[in-house]
Amino acid sequence: MRHFLNINKLSTKEMLLIIKQGHFLKKNYGKKFLEEKKILAMIFEKPSTRTRVAFEVGMKKLNGDVVILDQHESQLGRGESLQDTIKVLGRYVDIILYRGSDEKILYEISELSDVPIINGLTNNSHPCQIVADIMTLEEKFKDINKLKISWIGDGNNVCNSWIEAVNHYDFKLNISCPEGCFPSKKTLKESKSSHVNLFDKPSEAVKNADVVITDTWESMGIKKDKQKLKKFEKFRVDSELMLRTNKNSFFLHCLPAHRGCEVTDEVIDGKNSLVWDEAENRLYAHQSILLWCLENF
Repeated sequence: MRHFLNINKLSTKEMLLIIKQGHFLKKNYGKKFLEEKKILAMIFEKPSTRTRVAFEVGMKKLNGDVVILDQHESQLGRGESLQDTIKVLGRYVDIILYRGSDEKILYEISELSDVPIINGLTNNSHPCQIVADIMTLEEKFKDINKLKISWIGDGNNVCNSWIEAVNHYDFKLNISCPEGCFPSKKTLKESKSSHVNLFDKPSEAVKNADVVITDTWESMGIKKDKQKLKKFEKFRVDSELMLRTNKNSFFLHCLPAHRGCEVTDEVIDGKNSLVWDEAENRLYAHQSILLWCLENF
């Protein structure tokens, strides 16, 4: 069974195939269909815009259908276990997306499920986002293996998935976070150590970078910490920081963006911002993930 749980659970061949199919689906949007109608169930323990809409629209465009379970509008909100819910859903639907907090639960339900499970985001990872991001970079660069990519801000779930992507490519990944906010040692240890470099100062991390990536300083479901947020003020991506990169460097942000916090308007709305292409590519990336899980290519 093909679960899509994390980037490090894919072989390089599978990773490249999913992304290649994403490009194909974009060029042939609305022309690719499931061989027989399939139903996707999506479980949301956390809010969602792009993941929810891209998967729903993507599945329907493939001539499939979608059932959505919000935690507060289903028996999950009244105490039914997720494990029991998964066992039942597996008898109704063909594939399940789970968006929650605890990554351990993601792996537990994948072992219980009779149908493929897709990781729609956890506190530790966001692999669907990385497929769209790499698609976006491949549209701008002939060979992303030659890139220097800089992550600035919180060493969060998206950052973790970027670190996992390093194992499938040869690009360099510079990461700059406030003290205490770097990715876990375990995540770093499992990556190509020679391709990942840590920096205390964002100005050093972005030097000659081809791509700068950031994300919100406050992850969903994490209690706000004003003291922690003060540490991030020097990690804002603004025009001054971008001047230290390559002349034609690009900017990525998975959204939602807190303008004036992790990024300024002139950067996110600038001519070298790929944010809106990146968001659009979630649609084709998610279609590709669905088709791969359902073994339709």
